[in-house]
Amino acid sequence: MTYDFTPLSRSFIGFDRMANLIDNAAKFSGTNAYPPYNIAQLSDDDYLIELAVAGFGESDLEIETHENVLSVIGTKAANETNVGEYLHRGIAERGFERRFQLADHVKVTGASLVNGLLRIELKRELPEAMKPRRIAISNHDETLISSKPCRKSKAA
Repeated sequence: MTYDFTPLSRSFIGFDRMANLIDNAAKFSGTNAYPPYNIAQLSDDDYLIELAVAGFGESDLEIETHENVLSVIGTKAANETNVGEYLHRGIAERGFERRFQLADHVKVTGASLVNGLLRIELKRELPEAMKPRRIAISNHDETLISSKPCRKSKAA
């Protein structure tokens, strides 16, 4: 099943990158499910990606970011242990490359490999210029009224 997003991109002026992301996601969804992964939002600005990489060591994994794309690459040499003849071989020892599109200002803050799970920590760090700021509202009428002299009424 394919979708044509061309009509949407005609009405999204200045959102070319967003249209390309949607198009790429539609093309590559479900094509490769290895290795399985979780994405968790820990707080408003903190995220965690967990990849199940059983059988891979730290030296077999490479993590890099480039132009808002996080790439996790696993290369595994064939296991040549003398276990005997396998009757069933269900543990995947093949290499992989998994890519994640990161939003602007999302940075990788750390990675760890524990019990076969590769945990990649991410944090959104907005520059000060992009953070919301509160603007004080002043009442110019009050300053004009308080600066005028008060008139005394004739009835007094």
